[in-house]
Amino acid sequence: METVDILIKNANEIVTLKGSDKPRTKKQMNDLSIIQNGSIAVKDGKIIDVGKNLNYNAKNVIDASGKTVMPGFVDPHTHVVFAGSREFELDMKLKGLSYMDILKKGGGIFYTVNETRKATEGELLKQSKNRLDSMLVHGTTTCEAKSGYGLDTKTELKILKIQKKLDEIHKMDIVSTFLGAHAVPKEHGTDEYVDIVIDEMLPRMNGLARFCDVFCEKDVFTVGQSRKILEAGKRFGLTPKIHADEIVDTGGAMLAVQVGAISADHLLMSSDEGLKQMANKSVIGVLLPGTPFCLMQDTYAPARKMIELGIPVALATDMNPNCWTENMQFIIQLACLNMKMTPAEAITAATFNAACAIGRNAIVGSLEKGKQADIIILDCPNHKFIPYHFGVNLVETVIKNGRIV
Repeated sequence: METVDILIKNANEIVTLKGSDKPRTKKQMNDLSIIQNGSIAVKDGKIIDVGKNLNYNAKNVIDASGKTVMPGFVDPHTHVVFAGSREFELDMKLKGLSYMDILKKGGGIFYTVNETRKATEGELLKQSKNRLDSMLVHGTTTCEAKSGYGLDTKTELKILKIQKKLDEIHKMDIVSTFLGAHAVPKEHGTDEYVDIVIDEMLPRMNGLARFCDVFCEKDVFTVGQSRKILEAGKRFGLTPKIHADEIVDTGGAMLAVQVGAISADHLLMSSDEGLKQMANKSVIGVLLPGTPFCLMQDTYAPARKMIELGIPVALATDMNPNCWTENMQFIIQLACLNMKMTPAEAITAATFNAACAIGRNAIVGSLEKGKQADIIILDCPNHKFIPYHFGVNLVETVIKNGRIV
């Protein structure tokens, strides 16, 4: 009898999400491929078997009776490296000030940029590692991390180098995105800064980023400027992503289709035509319900419409100083309670489709033979408990690369 490193047995539900190598859409998002009273065998960091009544010798046997086992969460949109917190903005929000009002009073992104520029690499590394630790405890085993709080060449490179270091030293896997075009720094005009992003920053991205993102929004970067940056990123081997239509409909969803983006993120205000085009080209819609929640908005991304149109939907925390949560369970809860996604759709969006949104679906996002053993065990009897029992951490055990962490 073969000996394995870990054998998980007697799980009330094993949410495998097996059966697809492409982003899931429409009814597929409700198909979790659940095995009841199931087992998983792990050896050398990989899943070698999933099923019922598996018979292996094991160095470590985990009895998951009454519990739910599923893939580790994948968080495909975070801004994990930054310095400075902005809790002082809450009083302003409660008084009805808009994001732009807060920006004028010294808050917003430029406060974070100033703090991040001042911070040493050691300080940023320590703070960011703590955030990753918290994400891991709450069940996230892979995340995307964006630069964007530097807005100058020196600090953008500093952030990306820290992200690379974190990927090397932290248990989590980190996929880096270059977001130099997160805002226009006060010391430059917009067209001038676009040229800096293209001529100074992008040529230095080799080995530091997989994706290039841009904040395409009114009073930030126009569709034309965003297209210019994303097309330039492609020339340096970076796959496009885009912050699209968060505050107003700029046509960002359509731009995502036109430049061949892997995902368009936010999408609160996207036009029906833009969403239809995304569905036609299978551009993943990464939804961030934590952001309107923190901004105390009534409007959320139209998840139901998007799923019915056939857009593959993913979920992410948007972890940043304006939306500070490391907890994908909370994001699933918001998706169900405020965007009317089913528990199964939200779990698909937070695991397999999220992995697709950062190009990692071949190795993570589902529990299948040969995949990386990124597994979480939740102290709840079934997957529907995740949105039902909110405000606590349901994750009991996290297994990353076949090791209990």
